[in-house]
Amino acid sequence: MPTERFQFTGEGSHQLAAALELPDGEPRAYALFAHCFTCGKDTLAAKRISVALAAKGIAVLRFDFTGLGSSEGDFANSTFSSNVADLVHAADHLRKVRTAPSILIGHSLGGAAILAAAGRIPEAKAVVTIAAPSDPAHVTGLFSEHLDSIRAQGEVEVSLAGRPFRIKREFLDDIAEQELMKDITGLHKALLVMQSPVDDTVGIDNATKIFVAARHPKSFVSLDHADHLLTKPADALYAADVIAAWASRYIDSAKPAKAMDLAEEPRRVVVQETRKSKFNQAITVGPHHLVADEPIAAGGEDAGPGPYDFLLAGLGACTSITMRLYADRKSLPLDRVTVTLKHSKIYAKDCAECETRDGMLDQIERDIAIDGALDAEQRKKLMEIADKCPVHRTLTSEIRIVTKAVD
Repeated sequence: MPTERFQFTGEGSHQLAAALELPDGEPRAYALFAHCFTCGKDTLAAKRISVALAAKGIAVLRFDFTGLGSSEGDFANSTFSSNVADLVHAADHLRKVRTAPSILIGHSLGGAAILAAAGRIPEAKAVVTIAAPSDPAHVTGLFSEHLDSIRAQGEVEVSLAGRPFRIKREFLDDIAEQELMKDITGLHKALLVMQSPVDDTVGIDNATKIFVAARHPKSFVSLDHADHLLTKPADALYAADVIAAWASRYIDSAKPAKAMDLAEEPRRVVVQETRKSKFNQAITVGPHHLVADEPIAAGGEDAGPGPYDFLLAGLGACTSITMRLYADRKSLPLDRVTVTLKHSKIYAKDCAECETRDGMLDQIERDIAIDGALDAEQRKKLMEIADKCPVHRTLTSEIRIVTKAVD
């Protein structure tokens, strides 16, 4: 499988070195991988997981953060916030040259950075953390004996994994200001938390805090016997297998959205009497089979929804789908839409805004409940979008029905 290596512009206009693992065929989806603190894009875990996902059809972009590996910049000048910004720049670049990432994966502190960046990458549907701390400040435990010196002197060289790194006071100030729990609570994306119960670098209590703070859909997978860096090949391959299987529920479910494209050939709807009862009808829509009937009060057996029930269901489904598409595109924290509809007849004279003045008119009452932490302006915009759903426009515009007899 090919590996495409290139550079893109990160925070501070630094050129960051990147590697894009590509499958042999057209990618099912694109993922963005964030490595651990002071690690690089070519660490064993990052490379093995990326290659394994590519083998399953998922292209993975990994890169060296500012000042690490082959990337430009000084590590001493980087912060947790600059790492988050680098991730957003990476997603922006992928969006321009390929397709924006629908999966975000972060290992160790990279997992915390992915959680903080996820809200700024609207196309992402699924987020994965591997051995991630619930608070970025957790990383200071790696050089806790130097904290006082860093604050007093402004900058100190510390040894991490046998290598020297310079840590500045600004780094400590930056991570102290992070509110990762707020980012997790407001994630509004599917979350998979992966953690080893024997990790002696980031304890499993961190995974518990992340999982409890997150909203559904969320999943937890234990990486039994794995070390923090997933140095055993089997552990990295297992993580990749689980990520691919779990994420498929979210990346594959996004594809049918193209069905809203009115330029596509519409599916035929076939309705045929079953003769099982007076009004019972068999409805076929592509691969779907439905039943229509009339209520008992109307002479039917109520074996299925009535014709007007289907009409209302179509309008309600279209309304909800249109609002969901808009909310996802704008990254609005919309949890759920519930549309309740009712059809009735009213006197034309009772409708002040109707052009028809005599006789009876059809009236559809549509009540929309919007769940989510949205402000008044966002709710107002969603209600405006509801009136723009294709079925609503069809029902409120001039309709031409062409009927012909078929031998």
